[in-house]
Amino acid sequence: MIDDQQNNLDFTIDRSNLYLEESFTDLKAGTIKRLKPVRSDGSLDKTRKTVFVGHTSIITPNGPLPIQNVIAAKELQQAIKKFPEAMQAAMDQLMEEVKKYQEQERSQIQKPDSGIIIP
Repeated sequence: MIDDQQNNLDFTIDRSNLYLEESFTDLKAGTIKRLKPVRSDGSLDKTRKTVFVGHTSIITPNGPLPIQNVIAAKELQQAIKKFPEAMQAAMDQLMEEVKKYQEQERSQIQKPDSGIIIP
């Protein structure tokens, strides 16, 4: 099954959805990536909007956990200002997903109807 999935992967680059990536970091809290839309020849595509994405990691007992989120901003200064809010939103969403996963795991534990075991 896994071999079938690996053989069916599509590695084709979508030429209509290319971005030039720039990274900005303070080497402490995280990184902001500015993704500028470009055409397949590398020229700027002014018909699409620039996208900002924040990246950070939190330390867990099992090692660093990467967190990322889109930052609703039009320019770098605005993205820097909104970075903490975007990372907190990503963290909140992650915690909600963890809670849902834990609830699913608990609901799958089967409890016997009685304490009597019949061979």
